[in-house]
Amino acid sequence: MPNIQLRHFIILALSCLPLVGSYAAELEEDDKEWHEVALQLPEAPKPENLLNFYNSGNQSFAIDTKSLSVAADGTIRYTLVATSSAGAKNISYEGLRCQTYEVKLYAFGRPDGAWSRSRRNQWEAISNRGLNKQHSTLYSEYFCEGHTIAGKAEVLLEKLRGKKSPWR
Repeated sequence: MPNIQLRHFIILALSCLPLVGSYAAELEEDDKEWHEVALQLPEAPKPENLLNFYNSGNQSFAIDTKSLSVAADGTIRYTLVATSSAGAKNISYEGLRCQTYEVKLYAFGRPDGAWSRSRRNQWEAISNRGLNKQHSTLYSEYFCEGHTIAGKAEVLLEKLRGKKSPWR
């Protein structure tokens, strides 16, 4: 009788090995260090490619649809155009990370269409305070579902245009 119990224990123990290996692979995946892919600045935004998505009362915010991309490192990159109620424009090329709730300013647009690289080369937590909640709005309403990207660039653009996904 003890021999049968020992066999059952060994069979049970061996059947759990694939689960242990799977768990170890998941831990290894989580421990991998994140690396940002190289930056490639887009062309300057054109008015016909701007898609408004948020108005804070004193500024309206738009995304250049031609610049929106999902990079291999899991960042969403886009050109943001902020227009004040007086008509002044600020243009920036940015990245957003759903996984960490962070944003990064890569460059600022100049009047001649060229880019000026940002001196701040770090990711910063997205703010949900004050009037200018453009990054929080992009994160929660268009680009991310929890800490996951809400889809490929085409899907994100459809969400910005107000079109619902068929599975929602």
